[in-house]
Amino acid sequence: MALFGQEKDDSQKIRYAVVGLGWIAQEVVLPAFKKTKYSELTAFVTGDPTKAQELGKKYDVSQSVGYEGYDELLRSGSIDAVYIALPNNMHKDYTMRAAGAGVHVLCEKPMADNVAECEEMIRAAEEGGVKLMIAYRLHFEPANLKAIEIIKSGEIGEPRIFSSVFSQQVVEGNIRLKKALGGGPLMDMGVYPINAARYLFQDEPTEVTGVGANGGDPRFSEVHEMATGILRFPGDRLGVFTCSFGASAADAYQVVGTKGELRLKPGFDYHEPYKLQLKIEGKEKEISIDKVDQFGAEIEYFSQCILNDAEPEPSGVEGLADVRIVQGLLESMRSGRPVKLGPFEKRRRPGQGQGQKFEKSPVKPEKKLVHAERAAGQ
Repeated sequence: MALFGQEKDDSQKIRYAVVGLGWIAQEVVLPAFKKTKYSELTAFVTGDPTKAQELGKKYDVSQSVGYEGYDELLRSGSIDAVYIALPNNMHKDYTMRAAGAGVHVLCEKPMADNVAECEEMIRAAEEGGVKLMIAYRLHFEPANLKAIEIIKSGEIGEPRIFSSVFSQQVVEGNIRLKKALGGGPLMDMGVYPINAARYLFQDEPTEVTGVGANGGDPRFSEVHEMATGILRFPGDRLGVFTCSFGASAADAYQVVGTKGELRLKPGFDYHEPYKLQLKIEGKEKEISIDKVDQFGAEIEYFSQCILNDAEPEPSGVEGLADVRIVQGLLESMRSGRPVKLGPFEKRRRPGQGQGQKFEKSPVKPEKKLVHAERAAGQ
């Protein structure tokens, strides 16, 4: 088996179909293919002929099918992998159909609506002999990887507290406000601080408490306006976060240890450079870290995993780890009580090595979208 970083024939490219051409696909996923070496944008799956035509011209993609033609495309032999950028409730179905056809899957997060669906997706990939990766782009982002390195080094002592606020205003009618489509702030935004708490603490929570809130805004007739999660980790460490679709934009996290604290702003965005602040035993310093193309990095990494027959990190197990926490938080909201989580083993976690190997200069996010809107509107 070849090693990552080994030179390959440039003709060895993984051919991708992007499934779903909404906001995230048009703004950053499609442009990301321009700078990849081993990844080729080959086909679109969309129910909108105008998107297929206009984006096909823009990205030189001649092959496009509607959703009814998805299975035929999978069997055609013209693609090797799919990038699934569909609403959350559709992730399982489109993943399992691809896996059954022997096509590799890079699926947006959250992985699925519930734990059972995640487990089905993992089994389908194993039975189909294909790679399944969940699109945790921050596993390839230098500032977050630097934060992991600092905490692992013991520089701030034992990490005891994780806290984060991640919020935005979402326009009325956006799909993220539709319960049937797997919407809501916890599913859409909450997975970011949940995932960060796990990779910064290098551990899995044993108990979760969730609280949902809604101030009566008609936008939130189907989902919470905001949600707060309390995650209890081994060693009685605590992670606390609030995510919201009805508050001004905020995006940062803090880790407080026994010797100092670390702050990262933004914590989860991809549009801006990062500021990592450290305060250790009274001494402060700030590290500026440029933004990179997180989407291109994750696509290229996945292509290398396919070419090298390597298990990706983040795998389906990583996606499952977050969804089980989301499921526990929702159960806690319904019952009004903390929810115990069973043991969960996660052997591999993100590290600086994989980020550096696949780091790419940023692409300019596409501003003009075809029949799609951003969560905060145009």
